[in-house]
Amino acid sequence: MVEFRIDRRSGVATYLQIVHQVKQALRLGLLTPGDKLPTAKEVVAATAINPNTVLKAYRELDREGLVEARPGLGTFVRRSLARPQAAADSPLRAELADWTRRARTAGLDREDVAALVASVLEESFGDAAAGHSYEADKGTSG
Repeated sequence: MVEFRIDRRSGVATYLQIVHQVKQALRLGLLTPGDKLPTAKEVVAATAINPNTVLKAYRELDREGLVEARPGLGTFVRRSLARPQAAADSPLRAELADWTRRARTAGLDREDVAALVASVLEESFGDAAAGHSYEADKGTSG
């Protein structure tokens, strides 16, 4: 089961943080079709956010066809976003983990690495990478 981490200082709407974290779990294969998401009550207990915020996130995920609400049962994953190339045991992930260790050894911190990766993503993917980033979502409240 996914455990949400809310960063109140990020400037990203809380419901979008939940949406992004579910999508990341779907991409990494941590959530698979049929898995049940935590109830709004469970998320509220773990994160101290408004239950309506959780429901808004789940509605957005439902609208995107990623989850489905089953009345009286909960919210379940409908489809995966995982690709074998991004799996925990993939060669690409191992190379990225190795590169990240070298970056830390070279003295880069988390923010330096994130900036460097964002820059390379922008160069490699252009506007497609920037089109749906946290920065693009900051103007939305939740």
